[in-house]
Amino acid sequence: MNQDQIEIIRQAVPRSLLNTKARALFGDMVKAVVDTTRRIMAVGGELHADAERALLEDGSTQVDLWGINLYIELAHPEWIEFDSMINLRPNQGNRTRGVDDPSIQNTIREIVAELVQS
Repeated sequence: MNQDQIEIIRQAVPRSLLNTKARALFGDMVKAVVDTTRRIMAVGGELHADAERALLEDGSTQVDLWGINLYIELAHPEWIEFDSMINLRPNQGNRTRGVDDPSIQNTIREIVAELVQS
């Protein structure tokens, strides 16, 4: 993992930043991990675990981190896909790779909307 591929987003950035990151690895998608308490996210890297590690090293707590995929060609909110291995958390009641709790999904949508400008 190249740590340079990961960027922690703390305030609004242009969507073009994500376009550049997506094209560098997957073409139409960028992986991201959202911290639902600190309301920040890390984007980039080959695995959600890479972005997760960057946020943990930055002071985030594991229970607050959720992996998503952002499909840059789609409009908000359809561009968010709740699918990541880091989301498998039976001890938190999340038994799938998705984000099972609708309120957490809504929080993630809000944070992404705040941090990524169209």
